Amino acid sequence: MSMPFYVSPEQLMKDRADYARKGIARGRSVVVIAYDDGIAFATENPSRALHKVSEIYDRIAFAAVGKYNEFENLRVAGVRYADLRGYSYDRRDVNARGLANAYAQTLGTVFTTESKPLEVELVVAEVGPDPATDQIYRLQYDGSVADERGFVVLGGQSDRLREEIAGAWAPGMPLAEVLALAVRALGTPGAGSDEDDRRVIPAAQLEVAVLDRTRPRRAFRRLSGVVLEDLLGQAVAPDPS
Repeated sequence: MSMPFYVSPEQLMKDRADYARKGIARGRSVVVIAYDDGIAFATENPSRALHKVSEIYDRIAFAAVGKYNEFENLRVAGVRYADLRGYSYDRRDVNARGLANAYAQTLGTVFTTESKPLEVELVVAEVGPDPATDQIYRLQYDGSVADERGFVVLGGQSDRLREEIAGAWAPGMPLAEVLALAVRALGTPGAGSDEDDRRVIPAAQLEVAVLDRTRPRRAFRRLSGVVLEDLLGQAVAPDPS
């Protein structure tokens, strides 16, 4: 009888992590960034049907990079979790922290017990009545959770984009300015490229949404067409003075 091939647990976990990271890095980045009246989401996505940013509940949104079918299954599970909890208890009992914990358990279980990890990276965000109460949670393929402040970048060239946003973002910026910053960062050239190679991404190629704290109950809103073009135009319009 042949002996089974042995792989140490450390090497097995490393191989799974490398596999997941490579799959996630192939996807286009998503930028999640706070502004004065809420939280904005932006990504390059020419599809009008396959969304990477979606509403989960009244004031909670979801963003993801990686394999679409895997993060779409997680999104649907999150909607069911939120609906069931809100129906069983109270709508105010549904929060981003509880949803992030549920996702972390699922991702961690798959990573440690299944033969293939989920090739996804997620953000769960909740807008509060004021900026101090906003919540942004970043979840990785292995179930690890990070409580982010201000902004977060997923997938693709996340490190390079994060550096660019960190140098320009400040609390209390208006929506037009944070969207211009996010879109500029999404056009960042790859490593080793010249700054002149930065791409200008047209509004039609963007998927943009916000959690707007000024809305009465359902805070999620997609921005597209003329509305998005006007917002991006405001940020680059010359000062009339």
